[in-house]
Amino acid sequence: MALYRSCGALISSPALAPSKTPVSTIHLQHFPTISPKPIFKNTTAKPLRATKTPQKYAYPDPIPQFAESETQKFRAELSRKLLKDKETFGDDLRSVIDVCSQIFSEFLLKEYGGPGTLLVEPFTDMLVALKEKELPGAPLAARASLLWAQSYLDQDWEIWNSKSPN
Repeated sequence: MALYRSCGALISSPALAPSKTPVSTIHLQHFPTISPKPIFKNTTAKPLRATKTPQKYAYPDPIPQFAESETQKFRAELSRKLLKDKETFGDDLRSVIDVCSQIFSEFLLKEYGGPGTLLVEPFTDMLVALKEKELPGAPLAARASLLWAQSYLDQDWEIWNSKSPN
C-alpha cells in the first residue's frame, strides 16, 4: 500500500500500491485496442458522384408594359424627390430627370427580369451621363434613383405579375 500526501494528512490507497504486473500489460488490459474497422457498419450512404449539372434559374424576359408603367412611376417619384433640392439642380432639373428616366427605361426594357436582376450599372450610367452633360447634382440624382429602385422595383414587379393572367 502506498502513502501519499494530499493537503497535509497521509492517505493510503490500494490503487497506488506497487503492482507486479508489467506496465505494458496494464496498458493493454485497461485500454481497448483501436479497431481499424469503420464505426458505422450498416450505413446506407453512397459515395458522392458527379451528377448532372445543376439546373440554372432562368429569369423571365423584360415586360415592355411593365417597363413603361414603372418608368412613369419612377419619373414622378424622382421628380418629387429632386424637387426638394431645387437649388442644387436649378433650371436643369427637368434635364436631369429626363436623363435618369431614359437610362432607367432602357434598363427595364432590355435587362430587368424581376427580383434578383436589379443591377447597379444603370445607376452608374446615370452618374456618368449626367457628369458628361455637365448637369448639376449628378451624385444626388443617381443615388436617389438607385434608392428608389431598391425600395420599389422588385415589389412593383411582384404586384404586376400577380395581377396579370398566366
